[in-house]
Amino acid sequence: MEIKDRILNHAQQLFMRNGIKSVSMDDIAADLAMSKKTLYKWFENKDQIVEASMSRHLDSTQHECKSMIEDATSAIDELFQMLTWIKQEFGNVHPSIFYDLKKFHAGTWQLWQAHKNEFILTQIVVNLRRGITEGLFRADLDVDVLARLRLAQIELQFDPDLFPPREFANERVSVALLEHFMLGVATLKGHKLINQYRHVIEEE
Repeated sequence: MEIKDRILNHAQQLFMRNGIKSVSMDDIAADLAMSKKTLYKWFENKDQIVEASMSRHLDSTQHECKSMIEDATSAIDELFQMLTWIKQEFGNVHPSIFYDLKKFHAGTWQLWQAHKNEFILTQIVVNLRRGITEGLFRADLDVDVLARLRLAQIELQFDPDLFPPREFANERVSVALLEHFMLGVATLKGHKLINQYRHVIEEE
């Protein structure tokens, strides 16, 4: 398992940095200083590596998200913790990742879709309801609609037609979208707390 994990670690770093399509089995073997013969003993093809890498990554992501939620002092604190995590997670992700998955790795794309439509959507809904209970988010929110809006934003930030990578860094877009979403659902009490986190002083 140690060799397999090492292969997946190196492959994931290459995919994140260069995009999936542009990384070959030769590239992965070279990065590992490993022969292709040894690499093929563990994985029959790149598609297997992509799927195993994504599966492991999503398991780790779910664990990290659950820890953040448990540690958060409020729904807004949870979102700001998530914002810090998003900066770290997506700051260096190649903009073609989602396109490459959807076009060339159907099985792995379905893994991502299941993670997004089940795990992430559930966490967004729970966060919105928590914020309403805490008086930080508006009580009249249509939670189901807004949760799906937020879900759509996650992939939207990687749309190269809408946000050309040369003009818009992933971190910049992800921060802007999440802050805009938070401010849109917050009560006055929530706005004040958000501004404390953002170190913004507004006149009443």
